[in-house]
Amino acid sequence: MPGPQLYIIDYRLHGEPRSFIIRLEKLDNAEAWHWASCDAGIGIIPKFGREKIRKVSRPMAERYGITAVSWRLSGSKPSASAEHSVTASKTE
Repeated sequence: MPGPQLYIIDYRLHGEPRSFIIRLEKLDNAEAWHWASCDAGIGIIPKFGREKIRKVSRPMAERYGITAVSWRLSGSKPSASAEHSVTASKTE
């Protein structure tokens, strides 16, 4: 069983690019949106790993100006599709 891994989460807050590194067992899109909201100061960071908190959803995060959330394993290059999604969200 693999242990925790380092992930890089990129997002935009009111149009400004932001990025941070987090260590987790697993990461998916819903988790990435929640942790991006925590980095932006909107979401709640649990004090203990097993503490149950209400996670911030994508629609709620978008209400506070968070957009274009993407994630990757640390050490891997950003994908072209992630760059494309940032550009596409700016033109909409």
